[in-house]
Amino acid sequence: MPSIFERLDDKKGKDVKVLSDFIAIFCRQHHRAEARDTFPIKDARLLNVLGDKELVLCRDCSRLLSHGIAKLLLCPYDPKPACRKCETHCYAPGYRERMREVMRFSGPYMIKHGRLDLMFHYLK
Repeated sequence: MPSIFERLDDKKGKDVKVLSDFIAIFCRQHHRAEARDTFPIKDARLLNVLGDKELVLCRDCSRLLSHGIAKLLLCPYDPKPACRKCETHCYAPGYRERMREVMRFSGPYMIKHGRLDLMFHYLK
């Protein structure tokens, strides 16, 4: 059975990287350090996209990231629209609201802390 990571091209790779950065910021600022653990990355393509740094997330944020990556890679649209502009909302119940919460917090956080490179991606 083919892996969904075979769909990981340059554009989707950048989207996955931004998604992981947003969720990592949110988790670091909102969840107890004792409850966080290293996010398991088993696919070499995904490891290459996310880089050498370890992602340390709580269980809920790990699930949100896994769900987000799966939905991103399985998106039926080409080119993939921004999720907020998409006609088909594919996130499972609860995940969409949580992702909005993460985006609302992490976007302004990045601006305040000089991460404008990711904000350019977000504004596209």
